[in-house]
Amino acid sequence: MPTFDKAAATTLLTSVFAQWVQDLDLSIESIEGDGAVLRMRFSDKLCRDNGVVCGQALMSLADTSMVFAICSAAGEYFPMTTVDQTIHFMRPAMRSDLLAEARVVRMGKTMAYGSVSIRTDADARPVAMAQTAYALLREGK
Repeated sequence: MPTFDKAAATTLLTSVFAQWVQDLDLSIESIEGDGAVLRMRFSDKLCRDNGVVCGQALMSLADTSMVFAICSAAGEYFPMTTVDQTIHFMRPAMRSDLLAEARVVRMGKTMAYGSVSIRTDADARPVAMAQTAYALLREGK
């Protein structure tokens, strides 16, 4: 079985995702088993006028981190697309890096389901939680 490690994930981050996703300044904290942890560095460009990181940035972080969790569980990257993402915003994220911990809940042949918890790097309490579903576009599998 192929291995999808932190080096492969870092390469994927700069080669597959749209430029505006790359502009979120994400980095890979860890890749393991059926999960991944990504960091989104704080920037004023991600904030609304009141200094709170906007929901759109949090949703993008959740969506992107889940791609890496699926790749980790599968052992490789292959095309996939988001089918559904439900996110609950629990408290504001202000002036702090954010960590998204993504885990595959179930992986089938054509669909994968996951859960993402987002928190600040200084506080274990969740800022947001997302439930996700992805169509797996593996050819011939």
